Amino acid sequence: MRTPLIVAAGALAFAGTAQAMHPSPLVDAEWLDGQRNNDALVVLDVRSAIDDGGDRAAFEAARIPGSRYSNYAEDGWREERDGVAGLMPDTEALAELIGDLGIGNADTVVVVPAGTGPTDFGSAARVYWTFKALGHDEVAILNGGFAGWEQQGFETASGPTDSPEATSFSATLREELLATDAEVEASRQAGEQLVDARPEGFYRGEEQSPAARVPGTIPGAVNLPHHDALVERNGAWYLEPERLTAAIDALGLDREAPTVAFCNTGHWASSGWFQLSEVGGLDNVTMYDGSMAAWTRDDSRPVHLADRGTVKVGELLD
Repeated sequence: MRTPLIVAAGALAFAGTAQAMHPSPLVDAEWLDGQRNNDALVVLDVRSAIDDGGDRAAFEAARIPGSRYSNYAEDGWREERDGVAGLMPDTEALAELIGDLGIGNADTVVVVPAGTGPTDFGSAARVYWTFKALGHDEVAILNGGFAGWEQQGFETASGPTDSPEATSFSATLREELLATDAEVEASRQAGEQLVDARPEGFYRGEEQSPAARVPGTIPGAVNLPHHDALVERNGAWYLEPERLTAAIDALGLDREAPTVAFCNTGHWASSGWFQLSEVGGLDNVTMYDGSMAAWTRDDSRPVHLADRGTVKVGELLD
């Protein structure tokens, strides 16, 4: 288990009197539009290359008025260590990243993905999960992302923006939201719920991510593809809770049992974790940030393929 770490980042700033809003994990554009004048609100746009062209230039061309920008793929929300991509960075580094965005512990953060496809929802989900893992509960995701905001006709802004004034963000790591290799192995051996959030081809071992050394899934896992509950409407992608609930019920998942969500590099798994924990009603969900990239680093670990059954990683490399 990882030792909790309390850190503060950035220069101290004056703490306002605005109250936290305690939003639902998934909010809609109408709700957000009604809250934009609340001093406790920070709208954080996380568009990046993951959504085909999202970057600061796209943000400056059109954005939610008053929003701030952080490039999910480039600004340090994830990192590579020991050849494993997508890992959670050091708690202190994340606290500094958040503080430099002008986000303090009294702020309510609404994370805005591009909304242009199911994969970019994972960007917002990973940032959301990071806030939660750092002990910050005042966080939500805008359903439909910026594409949904724009498509519904809400006000947009454009032009360059000034960097926000750095503030203090204190973080306490919640170990229960982050699964280590050893904890995933223990969960597997105990027969606990493992949920593979990748598309079916990866789950069956018919496709392989370049981040993983071999194809296949963790033996005993069930498949809840991250994109199945996301639906396109008028050019924007929305998470539909009813569709998600039906999928969870179809898999027969126990909403009170310990559950681990994983994928290839902790991106789709973030979406899976969010769907299970924050929308689907599962009480005890953790996210394996290393996912198959980390799992397959050990030749002795087992993987399951639809056409071969369960084999050791090393057997597939011979």
